[in-house]
Amino acid sequence: MNTLFDKIWDKHVVQQVEDGPTQLYIDRLYCHEVTSPQAFDGMRARGLKCFRPKQIFCMPDHNTPTHDQDKPIEDPVSKKQVDTLAKNAEEFGLTHYGMMSKDNGIIHVVGPEKGLSLPGMTIVCGDSHTSTHGAMGAVAFGIGTSEVEMVMASQCILQQKPKSMRISINGVLGKGVTAKDVALYLMSKLTTSGATGYFVEYAGSTVKAMSMEGRLTLCNLSIEMGARGGFVAPDATTFNYLKGREYAPKGEAWDKAVAYWKTLKSGTDAVFDKELTFNAADIEPRVTYGTNPGMGIGITEAIPATAEEARSPRQGFEKALGYMGFKPGEKLLGKPVDYVFLGACTNGRIEDFRAFASIAKGRKKSDNVVAWLVPGSWAVDKQIREEGLDKLLQASGFEIRQPGCSACLAMNDDKVPAGKLCVSTSNRNFEGRQGPGSRTILASPLVAAAAAVTGVITDPRELL
Repeated sequence: MNTLFDKIWDKHVVQQVEDGPTQLYIDRLYCHEVTSPQAFDGMRARGLKCFRPKQIFCMPDHNTPTHDQDKPIEDPVSKKQVDTLAKNAEEFGLTHYGMMSKDNGIIHVVGPEKGLSLPGMTIVCGDSHTSTHGAMGAVAFGIGTSEVEMVMASQCILQQKPKSMRISINGVLGKGVTAKDVALYLMSKLTTSGATGYFVEYAGSTVKAMSMEGRLTLCNLSIEMGARGGFVAPDATTFNYLKGREYAPKGEAWDKAVAYWKTLKSGTDAVFDKELTFNAADIEPRVTYGTNPGMGIGITEAIPATAEEARSPRQGFEKALGYMGFKPGEKLLGKPVDYVFLGACTNGRIEDFRAFASIAKGRKKSDNVVAWLVPGSWAVDKQIREEGLDKLLQASGFEIRQPGCSACLAMNDDKVPAGKLCVSTSNRNFEGRQGPGSRTILASPLVAAAAAVTGVITDPRELL
């Protein structure tokens, strides 16, 4: 086989259960407040301690408000979840980055930026978008709460080995086309189940040219094609990004680590269970029109005229358009927008704020748009201010909120009201995902910014 996935997986196999799963060693477990309470309760009930507490990092993100974080959380459910994580982390002796600490943010943003996620690692979290960390050259995937408990107790997990797929994208991305557009394009081609049962390696000249932030966005969305996870082989971009970060190796250990990381690539004779190739020139800025991330089109294209054309079951296609208030065959350009959300573990990094600001600069936020600009971490917030992006955005009528998952999933105060249309840089557009009855169009930070300043869905290339 000789694929990078095999190399990392095989190195972490503790034992293979005959005709059963693999017992896989886990290098890093991330815990947030939503999927960990029952795991801690299970540990308590069995009188167990965490086997390797130094490998476990806890952080609230889903329920944290994005304003007044120095005051007690008003929502009782959110408050209880956030407080419970703090108590559990203390009781079990785990590192906890609480709200308002400089280390807090969305766990999938903080992990890479602190150098906690490193090439060659196995990384898990009770959250489907754990695939994000694959951008570092790691095997990273989401797990369920009972599996979180398993890792706490043994630093291992029982898993069936997934099949391997390589998706190569070659060529130079056009003006205004981002990693988010690449991911949305792949989802429309593969559908939301096209990579089910596979771990995806992203390769090709397009991916190689992507920044670390771009790769994090691409890997983040692997799960939306049904994949178990996605990753990119580590290279100079990875090493330059990691060097000097808090948890990255230092001095001699760094040189040794890089020498090993350079071996982390698929062999020239590697055999994948499935190979797909795409051309960067075929991708334009994209938007979704339906209620799953695979229902997407190029921004200048029309919504498919039929369910067959949309590669979707008729009932689902009609229901999605009915919910969104769109018609088959119509274009989305010029549609009025109510809300714009920049943020989430998909697009809450400094590069995303720079992109948004590049369009907002010298323009004004449209009066009919409510805009939520939410950094993925306090470290991103600090960078925004150091680069003066906060002042630039403020001059255009935008404010920077405090870090958290925010309007990605309506578990906090940032909920899009029923019927309102939101252009969002997040990862999912399911019915009610951003609030009961809310309607979501997934897009890149450039498309979001273009909508925020014009008040309608606009091709960002016209404003760049």
